[in-house]
Amino acid sequence: MKDKDAVNKLSALAHEDRVAAFRLLVKAGPEGLPSGEIASVLEIAPTRMSFHLSALERSGLVRARRNGRHVHYAVNYEDMRRLLVFLTEDCCGSAPEICRLPAPLSQAIPTC
Repeated sequence: MKDKDAVNKLSALAHEDRVAAFRLLVKAGPEGLPSGEIASVLEIAPTRMSFHLSALERSGLVRARRNGRHVHYAVNYEDMRRLLVFLTEDCCGSAPEICRLPAPLSQAIPTC
């Protein structure tokens, strides 16, 4: 991943509503959730949530798919992993064990 790509993804996450939506989608798993449900759970106006979900989609961190009149959003786990690797690949002078995720957390990241 190049610096510009990482900045784009991090910029998309640089808003409280977007972080909340992203975390909710991570919990939802590969199937994701419809945008209306995301807005409802997070108590955010649907139009505002659509704006934020579009920003996450443009960054590549989430994918959208139409299901009739509804749009489902799901995390792009591969892009999420690439960003995490980019942020930690040179951890502490090539001592990756310092940046290693605790076992329960590392096992919680879906591999799908």
